[in-house]
Amino acid sequence: MNQTLITKYEYGLGLIAICFAVLMLFEFFARRQKLGIRAIIIHLVLTGILCAIVSLTAEYMQMAIKDFKVKFITSQTIYFFQILLITLIIMRTIFFLLNRLEARQVAKGADRTSARIITRVFKILIFFVILLLFGERFGMSLSGLLTFGGIGGIAIGMASKDILSNFFSGVMLYFDRPFNIGDWVSSPDRQIEGTVMEIGWRITKIMTFDHRPLYIPNSVFSTISVENPGRMTNRRIKTELGLRYQDADKIGIITSEIRTMLQNHPKIDTKQTLLVYFNEFADSSLNIMIYCFTKTVKWAEWLEYQQDVYLKMIEIVHQHGADFAFPSQTVYLDNDDAPVKLDISLVNSDKGADMANQLAAAAGKSESETVVKGRVDQNQSS
Repeated sequence: MNQTLITKYEYGLGLIAICFAVLMLFEFFARRQKLGIRAIIIHLVLTGILCAIVSLTAEYMQMAIKDFKVKFITSQTIYFFQILLITLIIMRTIFFLLNRLEARQVAKGADRTSARIITRVFKILIFFVILLLFGERFGMSLSGLLTFGGIGGIAIGMASKDILSNFFSGVMLYFDRPFNIGDWVSSPDRQIEGTVMEIGWRITKIMTFDHRPLYIPNSVFSTISVENPGRMTNRRIKTELGLRYQDADKIGIITSEIRTMLQNHPKIDTKQTLLVYFNEFADSSLNIMIYCFTKTVKWAEWLEYQQDVYLKMIEIVHQHGADFAFPSQTVYLDNDDAPVKLDISLVNSDKGADMANQLAAAAGKSESETVVKGRVDQNQSS
């Protein structure tokens, strides 16, 4: 009798050991597989082997209870854990397949955010269906589970207001989609700017431009305005050219040639607003406004095209014998013999006034008009 029992359990242990060996072999092949049908088949086989190991182990434990009259554990307990483990194994495989399907769709060009929300919704549905079926399998009524879930939901809701707020805000982010993973976003209300790396159920991860991860509760996005420059259709070039007052007769032709240059530039989007106009008499310059849009939205390319436009503007200005103005000041002084006129062209107007006073004192009583021109920067004037 004892020899028969030993042989029976030796056979069972050997069978379980063989299953483990096959399991390790398939695990090895599974790690070497990438996305594809072969990887899915291997994981389905792994699931079957794991379920077989659990079932064999549970079967021999049931036999051991009867053969050795074990009292501290019952057949019902073993059966409960057998079903629980098999359920978890199957759920793990389903979740794995959903993750693989999500990755495959993204690789084909599907929107990452949409693929992720669909995967998560399916995971939640599968979890609750399995939970209800598992409860019913062990004698729990469906209505009782739903009632318990309703009461528990109220209690959890009262205790976890912030968590639920973040959760539902995360759901709204998925459905409203003000931004997607990979978008560059910023908020005028908060110092938030960077690239969206992950949209979770509770928090959103943003990588700032200095490569610092920023974790923001989802509920924050329901109270702030969010700008999504990543969805811009064009980048804007907006600047002003300040020309000297003595070049007033050349403003018209310069403005016309700059407009023509922009209209013929291959990187400027002429379907968008394009403005080139003389629009201001400034203190030291005649200003021309330039306003247009590039076809690209990439920052590095936009900088390159903007530089090309600026260099061509400089060339047009110089071709017509004009030049760019800089802050200047003209001071008229009266003395007994002759007037003194001082033209001070300076970067800093406050220092320019002091310099004008010093030059006037140095000029004294001159017999003719004195003209002094110069440029003084901050360091020289101090």
